[in-house]
Amino acid sequence: MPTKHKKLLAWVEEIRQMVKPDQVVWADGTKEEYDRLMDEMVESGLAVRLNDSKRPNSFLFRSDPSDVARVEDRTYIASRTQDAAGPTNNWIDPVELKATMRELYDGCMRGRTMFVIPFSMGPIGSPIAKVGIEITDSPYVVVNMHIMTRVGQAVLDTLGEDGQFIPCLHSVGKPLGPGESDNGQWPCAPIEQKYIAHFPEENLIWSYGSGYGGNALLGKKCLALRIASALARREGWMAEHMLILRLTNPEGKQFHIAAAFPSACGKTNLAMLIPTVEGWNCECIGDDIAWMKIGPDGTLRAINPEAGFFGVAPGTSYKSNPMAMDTIVKNSIFTNCVLTDDGDIWWEDMNVDIDHGIDWKGNEWTPKSGTPGAHPNARFTTPAAQCPIICDDWEDPAGVPIDIFIFGGRRTKVMPLVHESFDWDHGVFMGATAASEPTAAALDVKKKLRRDPMAMLPFCGYNIGDYWQHWFEMGDKLGDKAPKIFYVNWFRKNDQGKFIWPGFGENSRILKWMCERVDGTAEAIETSIGMMPQIKDIDISGLDMSEKELEEILEVDNNAFISEFDDLDSFISSVADRLPKRMEDQIKLYKERMKK
Repeated sequence: MPTKHKKLLAWVEEIRQMVKPDQVVWADGTKEEYDRLMDEMVESGLAVRLNDSKRPNSFLFRSDPSDVARVEDRTYIASRTQDAAGPTNNWIDPVELKATMRELYDGCMRGRTMFVIPFSMGPIGSPIAKVGIEITDSPYVVVNMHIMTRVGQAVLDTLGEDGQFIPCLHSVGKPLGPGESDNGQWPCAPIEQKYIAHFPEENLIWSYGSGYGGNALLGKKCLALRIASALARREGWMAEHMLILRLTNPEGKQFHIAAAFPSACGKTNLAMLIPTVEGWNCECIGDDIAWMKIGPDGTLRAINPEAGFFGVAPGTSYKSNPMAMDTIVKNSIFTNCVLTDDGDIWWEDMNVDIDHGIDWKGNEWTPKSGTPGAHPNARFTTPAAQCPIICDDWEDPAGVPIDIFIFGGRRTKVMPLVHESFDWDHGVFMGATAASEPTAAALDVKKKLRRDPMAMLPFCGYNIGDYWQHWFEMGDKLGDKAPKIFYVNWFRKNDQGKFIWPGFGENSRILKWMCERVDGTAEAIETSIGMMPQIKDIDISGLDMSEKELEEILEVDNNAFISEFDDLDSFISSVADRLPKRMEDQIKLYKERMKK
C-alpha cells in the first residue's frame, strides 16, 4: 500500500467490500498512468485520439445523452436537519439517503476497477489547501482529476499517517457481468438512480449514477464549494464561486480581484482578460473557485484550489476568449464536441468554418443538419499552467491578497454598468441580492429575475441565511483590511436591443476605476444604490460610443428598482427566521434610499 494511514486504509477496504470491484488501483498521478488509461479508453472505443499535428496529446469523449450536465434536482445536502440545508437546497434525511445509496452501491463496481485517487485542492502543503480521496470506477474521472487537481504520492505523503482527508465516493452505477463490456458506450445509470449527495457534518461526498463533470469530478463543485463552504464557515474562512485575477498598473502596482458571476455572465472571459487600457496588464490565477483565509498580516489571502480549467466550449473563440483558445491547443480533454474530418474538434460560435463532422452523439453532421453539432454544455478540461497569462506565482501556497470583490449579473435594463458599496455590510447585501434575467433555456423562464446570491445558489452547502451571516462575520474580522466591493453589469441594452457596453477587453476600463478607488485616486458620487463614477471617470476614448450612451448605462432609475421590491421581498422571505439582522437593516436602508 502507498500509505500507512490507518483510517484511510480502513475506509478504502470498507468501500471495496461494498462495491465489489474486480481490482483496486491507487492512482499515482504520473504521466505513465495518464497515458496508459487513455490508451485503454481509446482501444475500448470510449475515447477518440485527436490528430496529433492539430491538437497534440488531446482526446475526445462522447457521453450518454442522459448524462450531459449537473443534475441539480438530483443533488442533495443531507444535513441532520432540513433547516440546516436551508431553502436553496434539496434535502433528504442523511440516514434515509445513505440507506438508499448503500443498496445502489452494493456490487456496483463488479467487472470494473476501483481507483483510489489521492488529490489536493490547492498547492500541496498550502495552509489553505485540503486533501480529498476519491474512489471511482471511471478511468475518465481519473484522467480528468489528473488535470483538475494535484494527484499522487505527494498528496499521501503530506497526509502522513493521521492527517485529515475528505472521503469522496463515486460510481457510474453500471456493474458489468462476466465477459460483459461497455462496448465503447458511456456508462451511467438512469436519471432516477442518479444521486449527488453531500453530508456536510461529516465532510463526506457520495455520488452515484453519473460520469459527467461536477457530478463525477468530486473535487470540483462538490468538494470545492458545497462541502468546503460548510467547512469554511466552521473554520473561519471562505470558499467562493469566484475567479481570481491580478491587474498591474503602469507603475507596477498589483491589485488582486475576486469576482462572482452566475453562468453566462462572462466569468471565464474576465479571468483571462486582455486589457485595452494602455500600460495595464492582466494575469489569471483562477477562473472558477477561490478559497480565502485571513493571513498573518490580516489581509484576505486567496488560492485557486484547482489545477485546471473545466470550461464550457460552445461560445469560446479567439474573439471571445483568445487566452482560453491558446490554453487548449494541447494536452486537453474534450467532451461532447464535434469531431472534424481532419481529426480536430469544433463547436458552435468557435468562428471556424466547417462543412462536415461527427456530432456529439456520434452521428454524421453538417451545419445544415438542424441540430447543434456540440452539446451546449460541451466541455474542455485543460491544465491551468498552459494559460499564456497564468501568473508565475499562481501556485504560491500563501495565496494572493484580495483587494476587490466584484458581483454581477446579466441585466438588459435597470442595473447600471458599475457601482461600489458604501461599506462591507452594504456589499454583502449587493452580493446576496444579485440577479440575472434567465435565458430561454432556464427552468425558471417565467420569472422576471433569477436571484443568485454571490453566484452560489446551486453551490452553498448550508442554509443561505447562515452563509450571509458568515460573510458579515468575515467582514468584522477583516476590519479596515476588507476588500472593497463592487457590482457590474456588462449587459445593458438600448431600445434597439443592442448591447451598449462593448465588453471583453474593454472591461479593463471599469476595473481601472475600481483599482483607482482602492488607491484613493478616483472620485465617485453617492447614489441610492452605491458610489458611482462620474462620466469623466470612465475613459471611453477609442470606443464606438458617446458620452450620452455612457450616461445611459450609468443611470440609476429609482422607480425601476422600486418596481422590483416585491421580487426582492419574495426572495428574502424564503430565508425566514435565518435572515441575519444586519441583512434586515440593509434592506430597510436600501428601500429608504430608493424612496427619497
